[in-house]
Amino acid sequence: MRRLLTSLLLTLGLAGGALAQDPDCGGTDLIAALPEADAERLQAAVADVVHAEGLLWRARRGDTVIDIFGTYHFHHRDTDAHLARLEPLIAEADKVYLEISNADQAQMQSDMGRDPSMIFLTEGPTLIDMLGEQDWAAFAEAMEARGIPPFMAAKFKPLYATMMLGMGPCEMTSGALAAEGIDTLIGQSAAAHGTPSRSLEDFRDLMGLLDSLPMEDQLDMIRLTLAWPGETDDLSYTIRERYLREEVALIWEFSRLLSLKYGGPDAEEDFAAMSDVFLEARNRGWVERLMADTAPGERVFLAFGAGHLPDEIGMLRLLENEGFTLERLALSP
Repeated sequence: MRRLLTSLLLTLGLAGGALAQDPDCGGTDLIAALPEADAERLQAAVADVVHAEGLLWRARRGDTVIDIFGTYHFHHRDTDAHLARLEPLIAEADKVYLEISNADQAQMQSDMGRDPSMIFLTEGPTLIDMLGEQDWAAFAEAMEARGIPPFMAAKFKPLYATMMLGMGPCEMTSGALAAEGIDTLIGQSAAAHGTPSRSLEDFRDLMGLLDSLPMEDQLDMIRLTLAWPGETDDLSYTIRERYLREEVALIWEFSRLLSLKYGGPDAEEDFAAMSDVFLEARNRGWVERLMADTAPGERVFLAFGAGHLPDEIGMLRLLENEGFTLERLALSP
């Protein structure tokens, strides 16, 4: 799967970057700046997507209620306001689910500390050798701009290196990873109410899924990300601002447009294949787990990357297929 913007699709389901703590990290809205033909193509694509907008939803089936929030995994200017809106829903829930619960996140961090091979190349050639001189030079420069020294960057597994490239240099060097995102805060809130969060999937399965991609395909992800002519800070800005406008499908279709434009002759097939693996298969697994664990009459709070919400393969449609009726809830007062 030779995919530009891989970090966008893997980490968010949507969020490819985080809001830096430096208020000067702005950017250009790349969607607003699209040529007219591309803008029209984008809007036509979004028009065909079910549940194209909205971050907060309620699903009902009989007396069973599931409140659903589509997250942006990193801290942004409205994170605290979003949490305040969600607090009453979390407090009422019998169960709270995250993609990976806080406890499992801690376990994953511990496992990574004991086994660096989970994210680093610990034997054999490094990226210096695998990328080749020209691509390595471009990659090293891009990573150094993000505050990561080349000697460390050389040891990242290609897929994780691509994720780092998906964050803008300004964000990476301005403390973007330091602040707690909404997923973590939801888990903390649940614990405070005596309802620890649960995981929708086992992080070991997710790590295995990422590692299953052929090495050469992972290297191509780095090369294509570097080949994109735009500014990554602008991409992060665009994703964040459109997320805050709750335009979820628009972001997804924008990523598709860019991927098809810059991804080469197999781009459409590759995009569909990655969507099958990282969205549809995971969504179906999440719904299967949720249906098995939810008893009639229970109230559940569910939070995951916003990119998993829309379209026929999205969580909202899959819940409708299970007999739930959906209602979009206002996120702002």
